[in-house]
Amino acid sequence: MSETFSSRYLQDLFGLSGKTAVVIGGTGVLGGAIADALAQAGAHVVIVGRNAENGASRVKMIEELEGSAEFFAADSTSRTDLESLVAHLKNNGRVADILVNGAGINAATPFLDISDEEWDNIFRVNLLSVKVACQVFGQSMLDEKVAGSIINITSMSAITPLSRVFTYSASKAAVLNLTQNLAREWAEQGIRVNALSPGFFPAEQNRKVLTPERVESIMKHTPANRFGDPDELAGAVLLMAAGKAGSFLTGSNIAIDGGFSCMTI
Repeated sequence: MSETFSSRYLQDLFGLSGKTAVVIGGTGVLGGAIADALAQAGAHVVIVGRNAENGASRVKMIEELEGSAEFFAADSTSRTDLESLVAHLKNNGRVADILVNGAGINAATPFLDISDEEWDNIFRVNLLSVKVACQVFGQSMLDEKVAGSIINITSMSAITPLSRVFTYSASKAAVLNLTQNLAREWAEQGIRVNALSPGFFPAEQNRKVLTPERVESIMKHTPANRFGDPDELAGAVLLMAAGKAGSFLTGSNIAIDGGFSCMTI
């Protein structure tokens, strides 16, 4: 098999040329890596977040690799902000083909000390943002008759609750449930909805939780015996995003966790 033929085949399966991908939370570590992957596969990537400096930095990185990207400042829980993004895309002759919901926050608070304010805030960022974005961009995909792909970033805690992160675990379990329900709801309209559950990847939202004792425990339960690298999310993301390679993939949850989910004792 020639190299040219192989490249053409892979491009046909995973190429995203002509597609527009909205990455909410794209200013973060994992969201940024996902944005890079989508751009390198040919998509125009819209990085959505509140930190303009981080957003501009990510856009610059993508453009230096000859990808196409822009930053759009928005609150992930604001329907008005996200509807403004839909209008912005339409005014520029674009419609979102791919939506990645990657906004998230965490807190390591003992259960009896969790305030209602902390609980509500984590659920607002981790769950409400997904609900609002799926409504806004889902409606756009339906209106434009786009065979879209929605990728919701959950967590290993969505499958098995993790100690010390009660609210985070509950919110991510809800995201997974919502993902499966939407997959059923929109399958006939050609919109695929899947979840990606990263294992332990050091990022801003979990640095305070990763004490030396915690790290030791994680390594004991991770057969790969290391943390994940953000770039290792790329393969699963491209499979979920690609119109051909992932055309029959919906309602699924792919764990990228170094074997954490298969470890018992």
